[in-house]
Amino acid sequence: MARTTTVKRTTNETDIVLTLTLDGSGNYAVKNPIGFFDHMLHAFCKHGLFDLTGTLTGDLHVDQHHLLEDTGIALGTCFAEALGDCAGIYRSGFFVYPMDETLGAAAVDFGGRAYLVCNSTLTGIPLVSLGADGGTASFQTDCFEDFWHGFVNGARCNLHLDIIRGRSDHHKMEALFKAAARAIRAATTVDTRRNGAIPSTKGVIV
Repeated sequence: MARTTTVKRTTNETDIVLTLTLDGSGNYAVKNPIGFFDHMLHAFCKHGLFDLTGTLTGDLHVDQHHLLEDTGIALGTCFAEALGDCAGIYRSGFFVYPMDETLGAAAVDFGGRAYLVCNSTLTGIPLVSLGADGGTASFQTDCFEDFWHGFVNGARCNLHLDIIRGRSDHHKMEALFKAAARAIRAATTVDTRRNGAIPSTKGVIV
C-alpha cells in the first residue's frame, strides 16, 4: 500500500499544495519562491528519500514567516496522514550529520504529541544571495525554527534539533535539515519484526 498523501492549506496569507510519498527516491519538484528554503527542502527529500511535489505561495511582501510556518504545517500534516495510525513503523529515529565544520543532530518520535526543541545557535542575520532575476534575495534565518514548529504541530511528533558545533549559519541549517531527514526516514520506515503492530504500549498513538 503506497504511503502517499496530498495536503492543501489555504489561508489569507498563504496557499500551499504538497504531495508526499514516504517510500520514494528523493525526487523533489516544488515551486518554491524562496531560494535557500527551496535548497533545504530539496536536501531534506534527497537525504530522506521522500518524493515531494507541489507549489508554495504566500505574502512575501510582509515577510517569510507565514510561508515557512504554513509549509511546515502542511508538510507535517502530509507525514501524519501518510503514516495513519503508525502501525508497523519504527516510530523513533535519530541521526548526527557532519557538514564541514558543523555537526548537527536530530532525534524524532512520532508518538502523537507535538514538541520541538531547537538549539540551532543561528546568528539571526539573513542570508543574502543573488536572486533569479539578478537582484538580491535573502532568507530570514529567524524563520528556520518557525518552519520546524509548524512541522511538529502538523506531524504530531517530538523533534529535537541541536547544533553540537559550527560556524556557518548555512551549514548549521543544512546539517539540521539533513539530520532531520535521516532521523525521520529511520522513524517512518516499516519494521518487519513488528508485524504491523502499533508501536506503543498504549496500543494506540495519541
